[in-house]
Amino acid sequence: MNAARNIPIPYRIVALIQERNRLFEYPLERVAGDIWSAKFRCTLCGACCTKAINNHIFLLDHDVERVKTIDPDAYKPAPDPEFCDQNGILYVSGYALRMKNDTTGSCWFLKDGKCRIYEQRFSGCRIYPHMLRRSAGIPGNITWRQFAHKGSHGRYDPEFPYEECLTIAREVKEYENAFLTHQIAFLETIHEYFTVYNLRYDPDMHKQNLQRLVQGRPVDIKVFHAGELEEYRIAWTD
Repeated sequence: MNAARNIPIPYRIVALIQERNRLFEYPLERVAGDIWSAKFRCTLCGACCTKAINNHIFLLDHDVERVKTIDPDAYKPAPDPEFCDQNGILYVSGYALRMKNDTTGSCWFLKDGKCRIYEQRFSGCRIYPHMLRRSAGIPGNITWRQFAHKGSHGRYDPEFPYEECLTIAREVKEYENAFLTHQIAFLETIHEYFTVYNLRYDPDMHKQNLQRLVQGRPVDIKVFHAGELEEYRIAWTD
Protein backbone atom coordinates (compact mmCIF):
# COMPACT_ATOMS: atom_id res chain seq x y z
CA MET A 1 0.00 0.00 0.00
CA ASN A 2 1.15 3.50 -0.83
CA ALA A 3 2.56 4.98 2.39
CA ALA A 4 1.16 8.40 1.42
CA ARG A 5 -2.35 7.09 2.10
CA ASN A 6 -1.46 6.90 5.79
CA ILE A 7 -0.68 10.63 5.89
CA PRO A 8 -3.69 12.86 6.71
CA ILE A 9 -4.97 14.62 3.61
CA PRO A 10 -4.49 18.19 4.98
CA TYR A 11 -0.78 17.44 5.53
CA ARG A 12 -0.49 16.12 2.00
CA ILE A 13 -2.15 19.24 0.62
CA VAL A 14 0.33 21.44 2.49
CA ALA A 15 3.24 19.35 1.16
CA LEU A 16 2.02 19.74 -2.43
CA ILE A 17 1.55 23.48 -2.01
CA GLN A 18 5.13 23.71 -0.72
CA GLU A 19 6.28 21.66 -3.69
CA ARG A 20 4.48 24.02 -6.05
CA ASN A 21 6.10 27.01 -4.33
CA ARG A 22 9.53 25.42 -4.85
CA LEU A 23 8.62 24.93 -8.50
CA PHE A 24 7.82 28.64 -8.86
CA GLU A 25 11.19 29.52 -7.33
CA TYR A 26 13.20 27.12 -9.50
CA PRO A 27 15.05 29.30 -12.07
CA LEU A 28 13.80 28.97 -15.63
CA GLU A 29 17.34 29.43 -16.91
CA ARG A 30 18.51 26.46 -14.86
CA VAL A 31 15.82 24.22 -16.37
CA ALA A 32 16.76 25.48 -19.84
CA GLY A 33 20.44 24.85 -19.11
CA ASP A 34 19.78 21.24 -18.14
CA ILE A 35 17.73 20.71 -21.30
CA TRP A 36 20.49 22.30 -23.35
CA SER A 37 23.09 20.02 -21.73
CA ALA A 38 21.03 16.92 -22.57
CA LYS A 39 20.33 18.13 -26.13
CA PHE A 40 17.65 15.46 -26.50
CA ARG A 41 16.00 15.28 -29.90
CA CYS A 42 12.92 13.12 -30.44
CA THR A 43 13.31 10.55 -33.23
CA LEU A 44 9.61 9.56 -33.27
CA CYS A 45 10.58 6.04 -32.21
CA GLY A 46 7.41 5.64 -30.13
CA ALA A 47 9.25 4.10 -27.15
CA CYS A 48 7.80 6.59 -24.68
CA CYS A 49 4.30 5.72 -25.92
CA THR A 50 4.35 2.29 -24.27
CA LYS A 51 4.04 0.89 -20.77
CA ALA A 52 7.66 -0.25 -21.10
CA ILE A 53 8.64 3.40 -20.54
CA ASN A 54 5.51 5.02 -19.06
CA ASN A 55 2.95 3.24 -16.91
CA HIS A 56 0.35 5.72 -18.13
CA ILE A 57 0.00 9.14 -19.74
CA PHE A 58 -1.93 11.44 -17.41
CA LEU A 59 -4.28 13.97 -19.01
CA LEU A 60 -4.81 17.46 -17.66
CA ASP A 61 -8.39 18.74 -17.80
CA HIS A 62 -7.90 20.61 -21.07
CA ASP A 63 -6.29 17.48 -22.56
CA VAL A 64 -9.40 15.48 -21.64
CA GLU A 65 -11.65 17.97 -23.40
CA ARG A 66 -9.46 17.78 -26.50
CA VAL A 67 -9.23 13.99 -26.59
CA LYS A 68 -13.03 13.84 -26.47
CA THR A 69 -13.12 15.70 -29.81
CA ILE A 70 -10.44 13.44 -31.35
CA ASP A 71 -11.62 10.02 -30.15
CA PRO A 72 -14.01 9.61 -27.19
CA ASP A 73 -12.79 6.02 -26.70
CA ALA A 74 -9.16 7.07 -26.27
CA TYR A 75 -9.19 7.80 -22.54
CA LYS A 76 -10.14 6.10 -19.28
CA PRO A 77 -9.66 6.64 -15.52
CA ALA A 78 -6.00 6.79 -14.57
CA PRO A 79 -4.64 3.56 -13.02
CA ASP A 80 -4.08 2.95 -9.30
CA PRO A 81 -7.15 4.63 -7.73
CA GLU A 82 -5.87 6.21 -4.55
CA PHE A 83 -8.93 6.14 -2.30
CA CYS A 84 -11.82 3.79 -1.58
CA ASP A 85 -14.70 4.51 0.80
CA GLN A 86 -16.52 2.04 3.05
CA ASN A 87 -19.15 1.54 0.34
CA GLY A 88 -16.59 0.25 -2.14
CA ILE A 89 -16.41 3.32 -4.37
CA LEU A 90 -12.92 4.02 -5.71
CA TYR A 91 -11.57 7.54 -6.30
CA VAL A 92 -8.85 8.58 -8.74
CA SER A 93 -7.32 11.97 -9.51
CA GLY A 94 -8.05 12.08 -13.24
CA TYR A 95 -8.02 10.45 -16.63
CA ALA A 96 -5.24 8.92 -18.70
CA LEU A 97 -4.82 7.88 -22.30
CA ARG A 98 -6.09 4.38 -22.96
CA MET A 99 -3.34 1.83 -23.55
CA LYS A 100 -3.79 -1.17 -25.83
CA ASN A 101 -3.66 -4.75 -24.65
CA ASP A 102 -0.77 -5.59 -26.99
CA THR A 103 2.63 -6.94 -25.99
CA THR A 104 4.12 -3.51 -25.23
CA GLY A 105 1.00 -1.85 -23.84
CA SER A 106 1.15 0.83 -26.51
CA CYS A 107 -0.80 4.08 -26.51
CA TRP A 108 -4.20 4.11 -28.16
CA PHE A 109 -2.88 6.51 -30.79
CA LEU A 110 0.29 4.56 -31.62
CA LYS A 111 0.15 2.78 -34.98
CA ASP A 112 3.09 0.97 -36.59
CA GLY A 113 5.36 2.60 -34.02
CA LYS A 114 4.24 6.15 -34.87
CA CYS A 115 1.86 8.57 -33.17
CA ARG A 116 -1.28 9.09 -35.27
CA ILE A 117 -1.90 12.55 -33.76
CA TYR A 118 1.65 13.80 -33.25
CA GLU A 119 0.83 17.44 -34.07
CA GLN A 120 -2.13 17.26 -31.65
CA ARG A 121 -0.37 15.33 -28.89
CA PHE A 122 -1.18 16.16 -25.29
CA SER A 123 0.61 18.24 -22.65
CA GLY A 124 2.64 15.46 -21.01
CA CYS A 125 3.62 14.09 -24.42
CA ARG A 126 4.78 17.49 -25.67
CA ILE A 127 7.30 18.08 -22.89
CA TYR A 128 8.48 14.48 -22.47
CA PRO A 129 11.13 13.41 -21.51
CA HIS A 130 11.82 16.68 -19.67
CA MET A 131 10.28 17.05 -16.23
CA LEU A 132 10.79 18.88 -12.95
CA ARG A 133 9.86 16.53 -10.12
CA ARG A 134 11.70 15.90 -6.90
CA SER A 135 12.99 12.37 -6.44
CA ALA A 136 15.17 10.57 -3.94
CA GLY A 137 18.83 10.53 -4.86
CA ILE A 138 21.58 10.16 -2.32
CA PRO A 139 20.07 8.92 0.98
CA GLY A 140 18.86 11.92 2.96
CA ASN A 141 19.06 14.20 -0.08
CA ILE A 142 16.14 15.09 -2.36
CA THR A 143 17.00 16.58 -5.75
CA TRP A 144 15.06 17.68 -8.81
CA ARG A 145 14.73 15.02 -11.49
CA GLN A 146 14.87 16.82 -14.80
CA PHE A 147 15.09 14.06 -17.37
CA ALA A 148 12.99 10.90 -17.55
CA HIS A 149 14.63 7.65 -18.74
CA LYS A 150 17.77 9.40 -19.96
CA GLY A 151 19.49 7.47 -22.74
CA SER A 152 16.54 5.15 -23.37
CA HIS A 153 15.44 6.73 -26.64
CA GLY A 154 15.86 9.79 -28.86
CA ARG A 155 19.21 11.11 -30.06
CA TYR A 156 21.80 13.68 -29.04
CA ASP A 157 21.57 16.85 -31.14
CA PRO A 158 24.78 18.92 -30.78
CA GLU A 159 23.14 21.87 -32.58
CA PHE A 160 20.13 22.08 -30.26
CA PRO A 161 19.43 25.85 -29.97
CA TYR A 162 19.27 27.43 -26.50
CA GLU A 163 16.18 29.45 -27.49
CA GLU A 164 14.28 26.20 -28.04
CA CYS A 165 15.45 25.02 -24.62
CA LEU A 166 13.94 28.12 -23.02
CA THR A 167 10.62 27.44 -24.75
CA ILE A 168 10.61 23.83 -23.54
CA ALA A 169 11.59 24.95 -20.03
CA ARG A 170 8.57 27.27 -19.86
CA GLU A 171 6.30 24.45 -21.04
CA VAL A 172 7.78 22.09 -18.45
CA LYS A 173 7.20 24.52 -15.59
CA GLU A 174 3.68 25.25 -16.83
CA TYR A 175 2.85 21.56 -17.02
CA GLU A 176 4.29 20.71 -13.61
CA ASN A 177 2.42 23.64 -12.07
CA ALA A 178 -0.83 22.50 -13.69
CA PHE A 179 -0.25 18.91 -12.54
CA LEU A 180 0.46 19.90 -8.93
CA THR A 181 -2.51 22.28 -8.89
CA HIS A 182 -4.72 19.45 -10.17
CA GLN A 183 -3.51 17.06 -7.46
CA ILE A 184 -4.05 19.69 -4.76
CA ALA A 185 -7.61 20.31 -5.98
CA PHE A 186 -8.26 16.55 -6.03
CA LEU A 187 -7.18 16.11 -2.41
CA GLU A 188 -9.17 19.17 -1.31
CA THR A 189 -12.26 17.78 -3.05
CA ILE A 190 -11.83 14.31 -1.52
CA HIS A 191 -11.36 15.80 1.95
CA GLU A 192 -14.52 17.89 1.65
CA TYR A 193 -16.56 15.12 -0.02
CA PHE A 194 -15.68 12.51 2.59
CA THR A 195 -16.45 14.97 5.40
CA VAL A 196 -19.82 16.09 4.01
CA TYR A 197 -21.04 12.57 3.23
CA ASN A 198 -19.57 10.92 6.34
CA LEU A 199 -17.27 8.67 4.34
CA ARG A 200 -13.97 7.15 5.40
CA TYR A 201 -11.07 5.49 3.68
CA ASP A 202 -11.44 1.69 3.88
CA PRO A 203 -8.11 -0.09 3.15
CA ASP A 204 -9.68 -3.57 3.10
CA MET A 205 -12.37 -2.54 0.63
CA HIS A 206 -9.71 -0.75 -1.39
CA LYS A 207 -7.62 -3.92 -1.65
CA GLN A 208 -10.65 -6.03 -2.60
CA ASN A 209 -11.74 -3.68 -5.38
CA LEU A 210 -8.22 -3.36 -6.78
CA GLN A 211 -8.19 -7.15 -6.99
CA ARG A 212 -11.51 -7.02 -8.80
CA LEU A 213 -9.94 -4.66 -11.32
CA VAL A 214 -6.97 -6.97 -11.87
CA GLN A 215 -9.41 -9.82 -12.45
CA GLY A 216 -11.25 -7.75 -15.05
CA ARG A 217 -14.41 -7.45 -12.96
CA PRO A 218 -16.29 -4.11 -13.09
CA VAL A 219 -16.14 -1.65 -10.21
CA ASP A 220 -17.57 1.82 -9.59
CA ILE A 221 -15.11 4.67 -9.57
CA LYS A 222 -15.30 8.45 -9.25
CA VAL A 223 -12.87 10.39 -11.41
CA PHE A 224 -11.81 13.95 -10.56
CA HIS A 225 -12.26 16.17 -13.61
CA ALA A 226 -12.98 19.89 -14.00
CA GLY A 227 -13.44 20.27 -10.25
CA GLU A 228 -16.05 17.51 -9.98
CA LEU A 229 -16.14 13.78 -9.20
CA GLU A 230 -17.52 12.02 -12.26
CA GLU A 231 -19.10 8.58 -11.89
CA TYR A 232 -17.59 5.81 -14.00
CA ARG A 233 -17.98 2.04 -14.11
CA ILE A 234 -14.88 0.28 -15.28
CA ALA A 235 -13.11 -3.03 -15.68
CA TRP A 236 -9.33 -2.71 -16.15
CA THR A 237 -9.64 -4.88 -19.29
CA ASP A 238 -11.76 -2.16 -20.96
